[in-house]
Amino acid sequence: MAMQGGLRIEDLDSFKKLMVFSAGLDGGVSGGVEMSGEMSAQWKDIPMELLLRIVTLVDDQTIIRASWVCSGWRDAICLGLTRLCLSWCNNDMNNLVLSLVPKCTNLRTLILRQDKAQLEDNAVEAIANFCHDLQELDLSKSFKLTDRSLYALAHGCPNLTKLNISGCSAFSDTALAYLASFCKKLKSINLCGCVRTATDKALQSIAYNCKDLQILNLGWCENVGDVGVTSLTYGCPNLRALDLCGCVLITDESVIALANGCPHLKSLGLYYCQNITDRAMYSLAQSCVRNKHGVWQSIKSRYEDNGLVNLNISQCTALTPHAVQAVCDSSPALHTCPGRHSLIKSGCLNLTSVHCACAVQAHRAASTTAH
Repeated sequence: MAMQGGLRIEDLDSFKKLMVFSAGLDGGVSGGVEMSGEMSAQWKDIPMELLLRIVTLVDDQTIIRASWVCSGWRDAICLGLTRLCLSWCNNDMNNLVLSLVPKCTNLRTLILRQDKAQLEDNAVEAIANFCHDLQELDLSKSFKLTDRSLYALAHGCPNLTKLNISGCSAFSDTALAYLASFCKKLKSINLCGCVRTATDKALQSIAYNCKDLQILNLGWCENVGDVGVTSLTYGCPNLRALDLCGCVLITDESVIALANGCPHLKSLGLYYCQNITDRAMYSLAQSCVRNKHGVWQSIKSRYEDNGLVNLNISQCTALTPHAVQAVCDSSPALHTCPGRHSLIKSGCLNLTSVHCACAVQAHRAASTTAH
């Protein structure tokens, strides 16, 4: 079977296996046997197109090892690598980043999630200096990073659309507000656990600058209040998913503002937001009714697409069954039935009577059959 450019799939599979094998032999990385001059010469004859294709098929560890095999591979990797995940690196990730990013300037996605903190500000500054087209960056659990990193990203990576700094406890709200003023293309931000970073001040900057924001995780950001959430509803009308779990300061005013200002909202997390009352639920229900699709939409589309898809109200003990049922009735995609739980109400013993639309229909069908 032929491939574009005259390359065959059999060739690609063979070269992929050889890349994995040769990367394992590379003495500079694994301590194994160095490539012979003859083998190295053979690799230099591989077309650049084929090398670029192989890079997209092997795992990230193999790519890193392969970059040390010969100059041809290194050039191909530097040219073709647009996505890199180093989360597998349990030791010395900081130096690995410092050695790689000056060569891999075409990166669009970089995943640096860690189990133990390794990254330091100089690595993030290197990313900002060399990876100007970066769009997605995951720095979660980087406890050693300071505001220097956010300031560097603000100036060096203005094209960021997705940023995960969850668990980065040292960042200030001032630094996040500054980053938002430069990275205006952000569509997804994860600030879970960033208590010091996620404040009303920071959210106001995000709302003012990041008009295309669709996903925001503020889980366990205890300093977030109604002022910050309300500002999001004015500045980010395309918001699709908002996690406010553990944001103990917010009240009904935040949810009412979301219901009125974010018509595309599909996922809302309110776990342990114990100031939330029935007023918030009724506002969500009314919003779903207002936003129903027009008469030209099929019944199936209206049933599947309208309203909330996920809602977490666990430990919101002030809510009553009637109010929550109103939300459930207005959002057919919310489910309480086994295997499809998207309305999560753990710890709310008074809400056991709330059922999703499909469960009610099944009950009615069973009753009709019995009669």
